[in-house]
Amino acid sequence: MTGPVTAPADPQSAEAPVPSSREVYRDLLVEFLNADERVVCLDSDTGLFNGVDFGKGAERYVNLGIAEQNLMGAAAGLARSGRTPYVNTMATFATTRALEQLKLDIALNDLPVRIAATHGGLSAGHLGATHHALEDLAVTRLLPNLTVVVPTDATTTAELLRQAQELPGPVYIRLGRDATPDLPSDAPPVELGKAQRLREGDVLTIVATGPYPVHLALEAASALDAAGVATTVLNLHTIKPLDTRALVAAARASRAVVTVEEHWVSGGLGSTVAETIAELGLPVPVRRIGVGDRFAAGNGGQTHLLKRNGITVEAVLAAATEALGR
Repeated sequence: MTGPVTAPADPQSAEAPVPSSREVYRDLLVEFLNADERVVCLDSDTGLFNGVDFGKGAERYVNLGIAEQNLMGAAAGLARSGRTPYVNTMATFATTRALEQLKLDIALNDLPVRIAATHGGLSAGHLGATHHALEDLAVTRLLPNLTVVVPTDATTTAELLRQAQELPGPVYIRLGRDATPDLPSDAPPVELGKAQRLREGDVLTIVATGPYPVHLALEAASALDAAGVATTVLNLHTIKPLDTRALVAAARASRAVVTVEEHWVSGGLGSTVAETIAELGLPVPVRRIGVGDRFAAGNGGQTHLLKRNGITVEAVLAAATEALGR
């Protein structure tokens, strides 16, 4: 490669499948409620369950209203009593407004509460900065005992939720708002706590988390491969516990690492990857793609805000080109 790589067609223009990850979660939770009497659904007036037939689990659906701190406290009490509560709220409220309760009531006591955090990242971009969730991965990955999961599409949402159902401790599940593109049909099975290796290469590694970042990584990898830069793509759908083994193996086999996330560039996936590589003394440069040290610019749809805030195929390619010194 003698110069910057040209980006392929924007994957965000692809028609998004139905249903969305939060709809998959909703339908699966109804199944859990009917199959397991320990499961309780605690809602914060999200509207997600309007018109839903809960069947015999109807008495275990409770709408506590827009009171996120109370929601977490009630969930902790139910979990302490032998229940498995699912808490439904928006991601930014789960990790900022209710942080004290998440930290002290749930994580400190290692209770089996599942926090279903919808509208993650910029997926509520039409509501403005108050509803952007660009801090949640930074917050949750710091809390002991808490498993942190970011499904990539509808299928991985269902798979990861099923795998997380029997975990003994708390789980934070970051979901979007609208439907997003599916992973390629030949993607390997998803396994909680294990990186999903979507492409193989020995020059560059792109590590991504979340629906659009993973697709951007795959599009950039296709362009890089065509330019002679063999690229590995890792989908780190589980932020905590981190699959350190897979990350280190990929980094050791590469000349550079680029991370992509729908999050502030500090504190989330990129920071996790950089910390791990630095602590192990691996001589591999790391470049991070995310929203910079600012509140996300503008209001609007998710893909519009991703482009406006520099989370694009072009940004990934530029970072790769710079990191490889080409």
